[in-house]
Amino acid sequence: MKEIADALASDGFDAAAVRDLPIPETYRGAVVLEDDVEMFDGIPIRDRDPAKALTVREVPTPEPGPGEALVAVMASSINYNTVWSSIFEPASTFGFLKRYARSVPSAASHDQPFHVLGSDMSGVVLRTGPGVQRWKAGDKVVAHCLSVELSAADGHDDSMLDPDQRIWGYETNYGGLAQLSLVKSNQLMPKPAHLTWEEAAVSGLVNSTAYRQLISRNGAHIKLGDVVLIWGAAGGLGSYATQLALRAGAIPVCVVSSERKAELVRSQGAELIIDRAAEGYRFWKDPETPDPSEWKRFGRRIRELTGGDDPDVVFEHPGRETMGASVYVARRGGTIVTCASTSGYRHEYDNRYLWMGLKRIVGTHFANYREAWEANRLIAKGTVHPTLSAVYRLADVGLAARRVHENTHSGKVGVLALAPRPGLGVDDPELRARHADAIDRFREGDPEQTAVAD
Repeated sequence: MKEIADALASDGFDAAAVRDLPIPETYRGAVVLEDDVEMFDGIPIRDRDPAKALTVREVPTPEPGPGEALVAVMASSINYNTVWSSIFEPASTFGFLKRYARSVPSAASHDQPFHVLGSDMSGVVLRTGPGVQRWKAGDKVVAHCLSVELSAADGHDDSMLDPDQRIWGYETNYGGLAQLSLVKSNQLMPKPAHLTWEEAAVSGLVNSTAYRQLISRNGAHIKLGDVVLIWGAAGGLGSYATQLALRAGAIPVCVVSSERKAELVRSQGAELIIDRAAEGYRFWKDPETPDPSEWKRFGRRIRELTGGDDPDVVFEHPGRETMGASVYVARRGGTIVTCASTSGYRHEYDNRYLWMGLKRIVGTHFANYREAWEANRLIAKGTVHPTLSAVYRLADVGLAARRVHENTHSGKVGVLALAPRPGLGVDDPELRARHADAIDRFREGDPEQTAVAD
């Protein structure tokens, strides 16, 4: 593994020589173990510590099969599915791996007593399996997280509808929080040349998800002038949703939880901001009783900011905590587009405001290859920028996941794998120089410093 790391850490590595690099029998990956799935039983979700379950261990190197690629991972990132996986909520991911192995015979190797997590990565292709034509050893790539079989008709209009659609690194094994990763070749996309390895690694899941939610015809398909309410606008998903809304000519109303996060959102160009902590919004009287008076107060605040307009679109992902307010504040005929439930997946809202207001709730889930490719293209052109805030070493991946679980971060939290330090991997310094301030906007401290650990 050291030979691979040394070769790829050089900015001028010989792509052709990558084919001759030896593949180790094992590699280090961030895993949860099947033996640990009951370790948090009886402990409230908020009190579960991902760092207790998520550890770095040696695992056997998988062989790329037909249509697959083995990638040397330079960097990855923490997504909320990593948090869910590492606290075994809402269910153990080992059930996903067993179902994958049963339903797809070629995926038998994914059913292991360990699960290598991670649904983002940037890296270099080391080997390809039979039938891979577009990609070759030495290509610098990023990955999106849709793993799809496309053996049923359902997925051929929109691959997210395929019954065998899975999220790589969550519902499959050999994810991106590791030194090596196994992906399908149709997960790969070109690495944006002006970004470092860690900057390129953080956008795949969240940017593609936000793109489908807001821009795609499969989501809200926003248009010029739409008022878009964005929950968690300085977080992983929201920081990209804010950029996409602004680039599309929409009017984002950004909800944040601190003045620091409000400043980050303002620096992206947003003007209408609600600091929900400072303004004291509490949408639940107690864990079982919503507070419609707070929905109404929140709606009045939005109209104050917009000059009387209700949101055309609500970008929903917190779930239980906010869904009642989201349904209430959306304009008549408006759309609530939801992709997650980080505060709980059992939602409660007053259906009178939905049906009598002719509103729609649209469910979206990640993105298809075309949507992910278009989202990555916006990154590569410098139209949308990564929102990397902090970088951790692979050895400290549990601490990074804990930080996301506790919501003490802004934007995205990156993890170095084979990259020995931040700041490597830039191939287009001129484009980078034109966007340097925007690229570093969310960074804590010196972007060139050693990766941090608490």
